[in-house]
Amino acid sequence: MRAWQSERTRCAVATALFAAAALAALATGADEPPREVDRFDRVVLDAGHGGDDHGAEGPAGLLEKELVLDVTRRLKARIEGDGVQVVLTRDDDVYVPLGERTAIANRAGADLFVSIHANAASARSARGVEIFFVALEASDESARQLAERENAAFREASPASPDDPLASILGDLAAADQLRESDEFARLANREVAALVAAVPSRGVKQAPFVVLMGVQMPAALVEIGFITNPTEERDLASPGYRDRVADALARAVFEFAGRYDARRGVPRPARGNEPAKSSRETPLTQGGG
Repeated sequence: MRAWQSERTRCAVATALFAAAALAALATGADEPPREVDRFDRVVLDAGHGGDDHGAEGPAGLLEKELVLDVTRRLKARIEGDGVQVVLTRDDDVYVPLGERTAIANRAGADLFVSIHANAASARSARGVEIFFVALEASDESARQLAERENAAFREASPASPDDPLASILGDLAAADQLRESDEFARLANREVAALVAAVPSRGVKQAPFVVLMGVQMPAALVEIGFITNPTEERDLASPGYRDRVADALARAVFEFAGRYDARRGVPRPARGNEPAKSSRETPLTQGGG
């Protein structure tokens, strides 16, 4: 009888100790800061050109640097909030070196980098949207020429490549994921922005060696929102209403990409009250040939 009671006592003590240890573990865990969740929560928007770098100019005098800064500000207003922070590489008419633009994005630890530009061509009939993500070789000759033109603003020395082979391997693995997600966002942006003008087919998603995209450590795309050298598209791009529609389209692409980004990482996406509603294919504000 005594032996049985002794065994019962030992079991009770063991149970109590286990319960105490479990409570202590829970208390310790409660004191620890919660682990950071890799949620989509930061976007860097890059308005191309600025300052003495005017970019392209339309037949009626519309300057690319002014157009894209305005569209970038409109886009910022649409996606900022609900847990998403927006960083601008420039918020004024100033020249920001291409290397500094990528450095701003990397310092911010952004989840997406979007560079906004307006296209140009010697043929005034050229029109349509083009979206790019980075590659060492351009998709075609027109993409190569465009990258060459945009890279002309690059006034800094090229950064040296890492010597550590392990760092290079890890960098290659990270770059592969980054490239896939860059492609994904580019296609979402192309779908949304191209839908704004029913009569003009998209020029598609392409790759080219844009300096501003090559140094960022996150998914990145360069969006050419139209041809400023086309008289019809210049009139559209000069319109505040059309700029709003471009910003809405890009915001939809950002929000959809954010949802996919978080889903891949098993993170629930918070509901958003400021997401622009999807629209059917629309016609441009102005009509006619270019």
